[in-house]
Amino acid sequence: MRCDVVAVGTELLLGQIVDTNSSWLGEQLAAAGIDSCLQVKVGDNQARIVAALQSVLRDADAVIVCGGLGPTHDDITRESIAEVMGTTLEMHDVIADRIAHMFASRNRKMAENNLRQAMVPRGASVIEQKRGTAPGLICPVGDKVIYAVPGVPYELHEMFERAILPDLLARSGEPRKIASRVLRTWGESESGLNERLQPLIDELDRVGNPTLAFLASGWEGIKVRLTARGADDASVKSLLDSWAERVRAIVPEVVFGYDTDTMESVVLDLLRAQGLTIGVAESVTGGLVAGRLTATPGSSDVMRGGVVAYASDVKFDVLGVPRGPVISEDTARAMAVGVCKTVGSSVGLALTGVAGPAEQDGAKVGTLCIAVAMPAGGPGTSSGSSGQLVASSTTVMLPGDRKTMRELAVISALNYLRQLLQRP
Repeated sequence: MRCDVVAVGTELLLGQIVDTNSSWLGEQLAAAGIDSCLQVKVGDNQARIVAALQSVLRDADAVIVCGGLGPTHDDITRESIAEVMGTTLEMHDVIADRIAHMFASRNRKMAENNLRQAMVPRGASVIEQKRGTAPGLICPVGDKVIYAVPGVPYELHEMFERAILPDLLARSGEPRKIASRVLRTWGESESGLNERLQPLIDELDRVGNPTLAFLASGWEGIKVRLTARGADDASVKSLLDSWAERVRAIVPEVVFGYDTDTMESVVLDLLRAQGLTIGVAESVTGGLVAGRLTATPGSSDVMRGGVVAYASDVKFDVLGVPRGPVISEDTARAMAVGVCKTVGSSVGLALTGVAGPAEQDGAKVGTLCIAVAMPAGGPGTSSGSSGQLVASSTTVMLPGDRKTMRELAVISALNYLRQLLQRP
């Protein structure tokens, strides 16, 4: 089964909107084991849309058309598909009533052109709209099929998952159950992961199920996604469990979680399990670490607070850092101890570095100094009445522009803390 993608909209060609829909669909089709070999963008011109659809359907079994289903004069995807099908449009009364009811329920007057969204090519099936007004369409063209979905991403995603993917799998004769397991990693490059996992990838290529893909996700880390197909949930889960364990066995030090885990959620869980609280002292990241931690639901029982010590005198006067150059591990360790005392936490995480545009204190752009202060007995112990803390530190060099460096600093620092918390 091959399914290609056609994105409709002159705004895509002008660069006014980035076509994220096609990339998302490509990812979903690959995860489902459905070939997708071509993605096309075409403007709001019926002749060119028709030509694009006819061209794609010469080689593909199916095509997903994104956009052009709205109520205005330039939304001509329906007309174009009808021409490809060799049929006409007809009013779908149920859709028309639903659109009219939606406007009435919001006490809004409905413009007559909204009923254009209820026009359906004769012979097509409707994908009910759950989140907007324009329904999706399933349009047979001989033994092939055109799926039409709105260009609004959250509407497209919902229709694809609910209606299009099951229909594609049914047409392909593939097993109806499909699921993915994502291993979340940090500390190894994408090429490095690929190299280390190559023997396993070769084996998967021979077996064919599950499939493995990498997704570099910036300050979310690198995701290793396994996607399995099977006759039932139990067989799919068994495949994923087995192969995920094999992946982790090869790169155990860089896998920090699965699926919806984030580095901050994993760190918070580790702190919580050990009865620890945390304070954060940030210079180069300006509060990004605290923001990531506090964005996690339930973090308030672990996260005590933070200090954005961007100016040097704040480091000296608030955190008790000795005066001198501030881009150093010595400064980071002093910041980590100082924030514990300032916010009353048992663990302190500190970051200082250079995001650019110029060097500072002789340190190159991209330099990041990270420190963690913990109770003297190590993870799982309190600082005791003496309040004695021991600080560990490291320095890393991060790539990218100012924004990228700061984002990578966040996950690098949290990962350093995770590794210390997981030490025996």
